[in-house]
Amino acid sequence: MARRRTFIAFAAGILAAPLFMIAPAQAADGVIKVGEINSYTRLPAFTEPYRKGWQQALEEINDAGGVNGRKIEVISRDDAGKPGNAVKIAEELVSSERVTLLFGTFFSHIGLAVTDFARQRQVLFIASEPLSDAIVWSKGNRYTYRLRPSTHMQASMLAEAAAKLDAKRWATIAPNYAYGTDAVAAFKSELKKRKPDVEFVTEQWPTLFKIDAGSTVRAIERAKPDAIYNVTFGGDLAKFVREGSIRGLFEGRDVVSLLTGEPEYLDPLGGEAPSGWIVTGYPWYAISDPAHKAFVEAYRVRWGEPPKTGSLVGYNSMLAVAEVLKKAKSTDTEDLLAAMEGLTYDSPSGSITFRASDNQSTMGAWVGRTGLVDGKGVMVDWVYANGADYLPSDAEVKALRPMN
Repeated sequence: MARRRTFIAFAAGILAAPLFMIAPAQAADGVIKVGEINSYTRLPAFTEPYRKGWQQALEEINDAGGVNGRKIEVISRDDAGKPGNAVKIAEELVSSERVTLLFGTFFSHIGLAVTDFARQRQVLFIASEPLSDAIVWSKGNRYTYRLRPSTHMQASMLAEAAAKLDAKRWATIAPNYAYGTDAVAAFKSELKKRKPDVEFVTEQWPTLFKIDAGSTVRAIERAKPDAIYNVTFGGDLAKFVREGSIRGLFEGRDVVSLLTGEPEYLDPLGGEAPSGWIVTGYPWYAISDPAHKAFVEAYRVRWGEPPKTGSLVGYNSMLAVAEVLKKAKSTDTEDLLAAMEGLTYDSPSGSITFRASDNQSTMGAWVGRTGLVDGKGVMVDWVYANGADYLPSDAEVKALRPMN
């Protein structure tokens, strides 16, 4: 099967492709410059593995001869978790460094800021990690594409599992910015479609990375829900899990939790990791697909550690960059945009397509339950959910996305 071929085969395809015209500023040193922006100092737990992922793919691509005979150079910058910084960096990369395209970002509010920049400056932006639905729908534009499965997609995957529970009364907890609000709205909508009689009895909106876990847990307890939908991550998740466990919040209650199965967030919990939660995540240690196993082995050799979700996202991001350059045979933005429409390529997580209707990729996620093995949190009873199965139809997208 095509999706099982190794990256070497992918690189060989790049080498076989014909040469194309390079912008004069880039032809001088024989490289194609691309810009990358992310919140490395603000959220290193995710962004450092992500950087290792794209660096590994970049090395493999360039070692194999580059794209259409030219090497790729990534100029990477840290936005420190501030939208204003990200926009200033994007301007520098486009105006001074004269990069061909931009990729990256993690936080949704930063991704949205760069999305707007891409529209104004008319430059291709591949949003690697931000999850807000607005990036490809209400704030979407022809210059911005998104790789990771969105909040809508992952919330839909979880709602599908949640609908099978007996729970009727639900509480939600999410950080109070675009990612959190989108994730809650999507879950509520998708769960009600599948189970109209459910009700949401309380919503908690802690400030990102400033959660008061004690008061939040007490507020949820007072509402007496049957189940909880959690969207917190990082340090906020750890505090919520610890306080909730101490107070017995999770006893006798189902918990559905976005992203909690990702190693970046599950591993730090150690023996405190919850058991039985329904989660999206990345059980890299149990995936038997040959292409994925090859990726894991190469990553371990290169970095001396196993991959995390960020590693896979970073790797797949760089593959997307290489594939669009290969297909466009040009660094002109209009040619790149034409190549992005319906772009399909193979990755360690399977075939990925960027939909022409809303510029969202079909990259999926793994859905399962949390468990404890040897005092460490893992995902068990998981399945891979194809992102294409959790996206609205092209006709529905027309009502969600402006004509820009």
